[in-house]
Amino acid sequence: MLSVLFAVSWDPEIRGIIVVLCMFLVLCGGTYLVIGTNLGARLGILVSLAALCGWMAMMGAVWWVYGIGLKGREATWKPASPISIIRDGTLLSSAEVIDGPIRVDAGASPAEVAATVRKQLEAENWVRLDDADPRRGQASASADDIIQNRAKEFAAGEYLTLSVYDRGGERSPKINDSLDFLAFFHAPRYALVELAPLLPQRVEPARAPAKPVIDSSQPHRYLLMIRDLGSKRQPAIFITLGSSLIFAILCWLLHRRDRFVMENATGELNPAKV
Repeated sequence: MLSVLFAVSWDPEIRGIIVVLCMFLVLCGGTYLVIGTNLGARLGILVSLAALCGWMAMMGAVWWVYGIGLKGREATWKPASPISIIRDGTLLSSAEVIDGPIRVDAGASPAEVAATVRKQLEAENWVRLDDADPRRGQASASADDIIQNRAKEFAAGEYLTLSVYDRGGERSPKINDSLDFLAFFHAPRYALVELAPLLPQRVEPARAPAKPVIDSSQPHRYLLMIRDLGSKRQPAIFITLGSSLIFAILCWLLHRRDRFVMENATGELNPAKV
């Protein structure tokens, strides 16, 4: 076995598969070999499988609780539908981001419109995240990917993230903030990222990049995203429930076998089975 393992050391994928197979054969096969020599082939396989499924059920439960082990999709931000990019702050009410209309004077500059939008957002319970808040960094990074790679709205270095607003995401049911382990239901959570276009900067070799300057002639863009909770614990849930079901069936088979053995040993046969 070791010679085969060394022979495929050049390929990490094949080597990893062989290592896992060797570990499985040694662990499960060795356990069955010891139990089978004492209990017999058929009883030994039942006991070995029951022990394996019981261990997998406990391991899956730990993975389920702590969100570790085999994981599914992580929670991410994705563009809201049907509208995700609002190219003018006065259109936020039309996109149903805010309820009230944006009232600005005729001929107002983009900076004045942006200031009015900020006041309206804060009045409608949109929370502006602090620059040091980790949630702001996560939302900003997701917005960069959407703006640059998916929507092709801007390229890197052509815009500046000014503010990130957060709203929603309430969990229920819960008694208070400390007793929320039964809060399985979540309200939709939204993030609104404010982007400002930048003036083109001349790049000179061997010089530090120039300080970004906001283009005051263009309106600010707003990117609306919704939180995708993902399926981080889904594999652990399936492992726990599936292993628990198989473990219960094997335990019932072992119990049923013990009843038959006891009846045959005592000679007290159940009339219903004769």
